Amino acid sequence: MPLARDAAGVDATARAFWSQVHPVFMTPPLAASLFGAILAGTVDPLTAAVHVVAMFAAVYTAHVKDGYVDFHVRGEDDDHPLTESGCRIALGLSTAVFALCCVALGVLVGPVAVALVVPTWLIAYHHAPQLDTNPVTATTGYPLGIALSMVGGFYVQAATIGVVPLGFAVVFLTLLSGIKVIDDTQDYAYDRSIEKRTVAVAVGPDRAHDVAYGLMIAAVVAVAALALVRIFPLTSLLAALAFAAVALVARRADPELATMLLIRGSYVFLAVLVAAVRFDPLGSLV
Repeated sequence: MPLARDAAGVDATARAFWSQVHPVFMTPPLAASLFGAILAGTVDPLTAAVHVVAMFAAVYTAHVKDGYVDFHVRGEDDDHPLTESGCRIALGLSTAVFALCCVALGVLVGPVAVALVVPTWLIAYHHAPQLDTNPVTATTGYPLGIALSMVGGFYVQAATIGVVPLGFAVVFLTLLSGIKVIDDTQDYAYDRSIEKRTVAVAVGPDRAHDVAYGLMIAAVVAVAALALVRIFPLTSLLAALAFAAVALVARRADPELATMLLIRGSYVFLAVLVAAVRFDPLGSLV
């Protein structure tokens, strides 16, 4: 039973399975999990590692299922490295890893940790073909997964949910939803031709840009406001300023370049927030 479409053998199969690891989209959920752990203060390496692996398995599931639906079911993509059987086996393996992580978190932390983790897999598995056909769920699915990853990463360390991790989760949900709207405008013509209702298809590319930047502005303003009232570390202001600078440049770019800039800007945003939570150099000066 061939698992890779282009070649046979162990090496070809391994490459086909590995092809579903997309670092650009894998990194934020894993980083969000670790950011949540850092927010908790004291990090237990074992529970942090189990939660990170669970997030990896969930995102891997999303990539495989999305590729399977787009190529083997919808016929949208021109190529895919895995056969239908290969996709099913990859989904089975990633789901098994995810389930093992859930069991481990249930034993190490408790049922609430599992309850915070399971929705990430549900979002991942149902992104295509269910969630990606509605403007709201198509936009918020991936950002919501990252927000849950952050809250879950915090909970497995602290065994509670505080205002600060929830605040950061809402900020990232809002910010990344804005970036996702920009990303979807790249495929506006094609999505419209197949009646796939992204925000760009629903309201038009111009208004979609307004919606996207409105969401990003709201997220940046929220960070600044929460930093000024000292709910977030004061150094979080630098993260807001850094992302705002990137967004201003991206505003003048085409959707493809804007998406690239904004995704990398979100990396900078997260990195500065990690430094703010861990060290908060501005807070020590005031």
